[in-house]
Amino acid sequence: MEDLLTKAETVTIAAIEAGVPVLIEAREFHGMIRRKAEEGLTSWIERARASLVASFASGVVRDEAAVRAAITSPWSNGQTEGQITRLKLVRRQMYGRGKIDLLQGRLIGAE
Repeated sequence: MEDLLTKAETVTIAAIEAGVPVLIEAREFHGMIRRKAEEGLTSWIERARASLVASFASGVVRDEAAVRAAITSPWSNGQTEGQITRLKLVRRQMYGRGKIDLLQGRLIGAE
């Protein structure tokens, strides 16, 4: 992914990571997810345990099998989660403003 960055973007990322070193570990984990490459997970956990993302790393360890499956599996529930988030947003926006007919109109009109 770094090959696709411009020189200015690379310099910006380097400056941000120098100022906030915890982002390096987070970015490496994000890269594993994006590349669907689990082989570096064990070494990442060891490095992350000694950094500011240690609590996140301990959560990964607690459910390491699920994390490995999420990295390698071609399946994703992202579309479902997005729809649930959208419905919750609409419900919160509509709270106290109307009855079911107004909500139905809002949802059907949004498609």
